[in-house]
Amino acid sequence: MNTLSREHMRPVLQPSTRFDWLVGSDEPGAASRLAQETSWALLDRVRGVADPEIVDRVVSLAAGEGIDDIAELWSTEGEHSLAGVLWRLYLLRRAVAADDAGAADLFRRGLAAAVTIDPVVAGVAEPVTPESIATLCDTILRGAFLGELDIALERAASYCRVMALGSADLADARDAHDEAHAAHLTSRALRYSTMAHELHGGARRWRDGTLS
Repeated sequence: MNTLSREHMRPVLQPSTRFDWLVGSDEPGAASRLAQETSWALLDRVRGVADPEIVDRVVSLAAGEGIDDIAELWSTEGEHSLAGVLWRLYLLRRAVAADDAGAADLFRRGLAAAVTIDPVVAGVAEPVTPESIATLCDTILRGAFLGELDIALERAASYCRVMALGSADLADARDAHDEAHAAHLTSRALRYSTMAHELHGGARRWRDGTLS
């Protein structure tokens, strides 16, 4: 298990003017360093207090406008970093918040097409409903902060693989009737597949201590 070695005891929430200066400064890597610092600080803080109310607030960021507070910092970070993998977990939850019925439909289609253990690893409750998909994403996020991060990332990767299968299946169904929509769904399947690869890589880096 990777132990947290950062010294931050609480999230470093910078004033917007400070953030603007860092992002626009000539100092190489300033914004990336701030993204790394805030992600590690948040993880340290939440794990340090283990307060269910704090965890709920952190998780709820993904379902509300609060995600905008970290989007600018974390959204450009790669899967090699904690900020990058946490951003990807938040992004999955935000996608469900935007269209939970659509997400549930894609997962059901992927579930029917899957020949691997990914649905079991993801761990969604059946029957698959918009509510159970939202609960799954919340559970994965809570696991990232309260449990083993690598396990949470592997669950998220499996979820993405199932969603990729579902998107591809729906694309095939729509191809004869709406080529533009089918192309959009094919692109979505590719994005889910790419994210699954990135999250799996993040889990591996967490285990071997190379996640920055």
